[in-house]
Amino acid sequence: MRVVVLGAGISGLSTATLLRQRGDDVVLVSAHATEATTSHLAAAVWFPTSAGPADKVASWGSTTYDVLAAEAERGVPGVVMRESLVVYREEPPPQPWAAAVGDIRPAKADELPAGYSHGLRFAVPLVEMPTYLPWLYRQYVDGGGHQVVRRIDALHDLLDLAPDVIVNCGGLAAGKLVGDTSTYPIRGQIVRVVNPGLSMSMRDETHPAGRAYVHPRTNDCILGGTLDAGVWDTTVDDETTLSIISRCSDLVPALAGTAVIEALVGLRPGRPEVRLERDDELLPGVPVVHNYGHGGSGITLGWGCAADAVRACG
Repeated sequence: MRVVVLGAGISGLSTATLLRQRGDDVVLVSAHATEATTSHLAAAVWFPTSAGPADKVASWGSTTYDVLAAEAERGVPGVVMRESLVVYREEPPPQPWAAAVGDIRPAKADELPAGYSHGLRFAVPLVEMPTYLPWLYRQYVDGGGHQVVRRIDALHDLLDLAPDVIVNCGGLAAGKLVGDTSTYPIRGQIVRVVNPGLSMSMRDETHPAGRAYVHPRTNDCILGGTLDAGVWDTTVDDETTLSIISRCSDLVPALAGTAVIEALVGLRPGRPEVRLERDDELLPGVPVVHNYGHGGSGITLGWGCAADAVRACG
């Protein structure tokens, strides 16, 4: 088939790549290059965040975990397995994501930062998106895929490309293009700092001052972050930057005083639930497969959702 995939972030690229691998003629359409997508800014550690429904998130997340873990084992650029610790002030209930990560154990007392009584230790994929996305794009192009960079106002603007099917991976713009009023931005601010020698990711999803996570990468360390639903403002807030550094230093005292490289803001594509379904009524004679609304879980669900989207194409 000739398939037009809208969106060059992780959802669009993974879907387009799988379509090419099964032999379809694929055109990737986006308003910007991959480097300008929200995916490029993502901290990109596997961990389900702000996405539903729970049962499908578990399935998509498990598939994606396996794909990324295999890529890490093969040495794919930008993908590593990162030892991780999630901390809690009270004993946590069973975590719905735990089954996907394999080996998981309670943290020992001497592994916990001050003020925390419980923790979970496990390993998950960490993806350095400025390295991984260009690599994935090259796989797509070298495999015979094409790209068209242009902005569209509605999906029917893609009909001149003569598609047999369109896959809507338009991220935050996806809902507007099809009249889906349930989509909304989730503003996320992060801080890049010099890595003071850390090798383990840590997170506290219920820190009193806001979510706190620390993700060491090759040349920096990502501190976060915010989940501001319905907020369109992409201006960096200096007070939020200081708060992020402070609460992340609660997790990792070695971060106190580390040099700040920059603060960044991105808008995640929010929706009450991920929309992944085939629509045969939206456009005359051309089915549309929707794959959007991943919230803060684009890298966590990307390959699982892509596989289902490819199957829905027929």
